[in-house]
This record gives sequence, C-alpha cells and structure tokens, in this order.
Amino acid sequence: MTAQTKGRIRHVALSVEDPWETAEFYKQAVGLQEVTELDGPLAEGVFLTDGVVNLAILHFKSDEASQGTGRDFVGIHHIGFWVDDVVEQGKIARNAGATWIMGDTNNPHGYEIKHTDLNGIIFDIAAHGWAGSQKNPGAEDNVVHRNPQRRLAKFDERRARAQAKFAATRAKELAPAE
Repeated sequence: MTAQTKGRIRHVALSVEDPWETAEFYKQAVGLQEVTELDGPLAEGVFLTDGVVNLAILHFKSDEASQGTGRDFVGIHHIGFWVDDVVEQGKIARNAGATWIMGDTNNPHGYEIKHTDLNGIIFDIAAHGWAGSQKNPGAEDNVVHRNPQRRLAKFDERRARAQAKFAATRAKELAPAE
C-alpha cells in the first residue's frame, strides 16, 4: 500500500425537488456560478461552483438511483473527495470501515466511486475532480477541472421559470411601501 494522501472536499451534492429553482437561489443568494446541466440515467440537475468546490443540485429519477436515500429525499445527499489515487484511497476507506455502494473500485481513473461511512452517509472519491473545482488552489501543482458551461435546451422552460420567480421576488422587495 502506498501512503495515504489527504482527500480534498471538492464536491457537495444536494437532492432537491426542483434543481433549477434551487440553483437560481444559490446563484442569487451567494453568487455561485453555473457550470453545467445534467440529464443522466440516475438524475437530472444543475452544477454550480464557487471556483474551488462543485455543488451538484440533483433530482434523482428513482429510489434505486438515489443510492438509498429515496427519490423524494431533500437534503445533502453526499460529499465528494478529490484524491490522488482512487484505487488505493478506496482500499484505505474500506479498511477503515467504509462500505462500497457503486463505481469501479479498480479503475485508477475512476469517477465518483461511492461509499457510505460508518453512519451510512454517502461519500465519493474521484481521481479527476468535478466541473468547476480545483484540486490545490494557489499551489504550483494545482489542477483545475474544466468548466464546460453547458446548458441543455430541454431545460430552458424550467430555467426560465426559476429565473422569473426570483425576478418577481426581487421586484416585490424593491416596490415602494404604500
């Protein structure tokens, strides 16, 4: 076994009812930047970043896809760690008591190898980070995961509805009191 390296928290995933409304909230409330949209086999959603950490805002498509939390669960779904060696770090995590739940544990280029910790909380490890994240900000050996800035046309209406909701809220707040 090689020496354990420090995992870096670079990904937090929220499970929500409406990813576009929640994404618009975080863009308006704390200035996060939109990275990309997702329509995958497990979930649909929006990815945001603060420039270092990726925030995935997801709605899971089924109870099975939610990896044990349930399709309608709302809250923090999992956290992700950018590690130097996914295979080795996975072995270390499992030896410490983690339970593997999905992903190829033998793929050195693995992406989101999911486990649960001793409390049943889901975490994943990845060798290449997440869109909009940085491995070692400020360091000479920093790696920046690309930011594809992709929007999917199929979500245009949902995105516009979320933006309109926040614009209406802002307009009410700015209206003069009678």
